[in-house]
Amino acid sequence: MRKLKKIPKFKSEAEEVEFWATQDSTEYVDYSKAKRINFPNLKPSTKTISIRLPESLIEHLKVLANKRDVPYQSLLKMFLSEKVAEALHGATK
Repeated sequence: MRKLKKIPKFKSEAEEVEFWATQDSTEYVDYSKAKRINFPNLKPSTKTISIRLPESLIEHLKVLANKRDVPYQSLLKMFLSEKVAEALHGATK
């Protein structure tokens, strides 16, 4: 087992960000001992974007959303998320 470097104390979050952007974390952390944890109340950051879609597509999306009793923008996010995950997963095969 190799000896890990000690993680320094940081004066600010910006200093810590800069440190980890330039360092190899495997020299400081033994990932073989890591455990998966959940953060059930953590909400992912979102960013507002503007996108032009055909009106007919928006209307169809609203109909589908109404049938599922969800907001149409939420349904659009779900569809996008599924397709992106599918495309990324398919790219690794």
